[in-house]
Amino acid sequence: MIINHNIAALNTHRQLSSATNAQSKSMEKLASGMRINKAGDDAAGLAISEKMRGQIRGLDQASKNSQDAISLISTAEGALNETTDILQRMRELATQASTDTNTTTDRGEIQKEMDSLTSEINRIGNTTEFNTQKLLNGEKDSATAAVAGKSTLTLTAGVAANDKVTIDGVELTFGAAAASATLAGDALVTLIGANTELNDKYTVTNAAGVLSITQKAGSESSTAPTSSLGTVATAATDVGNAAGAGLQFQIGANENQSLTLEIADMRASALKLTGTGAGFTAGTNVSNGTDSAGVESGLDVSNAKDASAAITKIQSAIDTVSAERSKLGANQNRLEHTINNLGTSSENLTAAESRIRDVDMAKEMMNQTKNSILSQAAQAMLAQANQQPQGVLQLLR
Repeated sequence: MIINHNIAALNTHRQLSSATNAQSKSMEKLASGMRINKAGDDAAGLAISEKMRGQIRGLDQASKNSQDAISLISTAEGALNETTDILQRMRELATQASTDTNTTTDRGEIQKEMDSLTSEINRIGNTTEFNTQKLLNGEKDSATAAVAGKSTLTLTAGVAANDKVTIDGVELTFGAAAASATLAGDALVTLIGANTELNDKYTVTNAAGVLSITQKAGSESSTAPTSSLGTVATAATDVGNAAGAGLQFQIGANENQSLTLEIADMRASALKLTGTGAGFTAGTNVSNGTDSAGVESGLDVSNAKDASAAITKIQSAIDTVSAERSKLGANQNRLEHTINNLGTSSENLTAAESRIRDVDMAKEMMNQTKNSILSQAAQAMLAQANQQPQGVLQLLR
């Protein structure tokens, strides 16, 4: 008999620890519903599961992206639906004006409605937006070329010697001969000294004591000149138009899984409803639709010949708008199928991820019950093993 080492108790304690750990793991899995709660549970399975989770969440977001893309397309197509209605009315008016039962006065009234409807087409093209992005003004068409802007700085007060302006980030001081009364057009050299580079880029005019510095053609930028003078009236900037770019819709979970959508310029000029020369009015009675200022010349229906020609031009515009609407509708239908496919892929991947990560509750309950019984039995046996050395005391009596 030995008492320094109770081998039976040591063995039973080891078995108890093992059963208790196994029971604890089973309880963790049952409580969370997950077979893998930490990397140690299944390192390879965890890595596979996390990749699947990333793919699933990407697919779900791509589905939301596709829904948003459909909303954008619906917005653009809805606006073009009204443009089509306007063009149909304009075609009707052109047909009406083509017959000589109308007097000059009659055609003048028809012309007013034609110009007004053309302005409304411009308004739709200039103001149709989705999430603050303009859709029908050519910004979403990569075929749209950039149009440079032009900046002008106007000084209302007389310019004195040593007054300063900043042009393209360079501060320049007016020379001694800079009194406004002595300035002449294109006199930038006498204004700021012998700076031929700036003289090539800017035009300076002086009218009734108002000094204007304007960028020349080829030197346009979106940054207006500024002045250190305290008497700057305006620094008006026309930034022109940036080059167009098609819309990119991310419709997949991974890189380069996108759809590109081009939306052409649907304003009057692009539809060839405004222009110059034969077939167009002499005056500029068509506005951009956002104010009443005339900026373009619309189709002329003041005589039978031009009105008849306008019918063909308007029909061509109708065909152009219809083609654009058909393209938008085709992409919308495609995106609906995309959403269905993304949903199916997400569902199947979720099922696959579940088989890796989720616990089989029935099986794990069985394991937990087994480990619970083993733990209780080990506790009982440990108690028995701890009593064995007590037999030594019988020898001491």
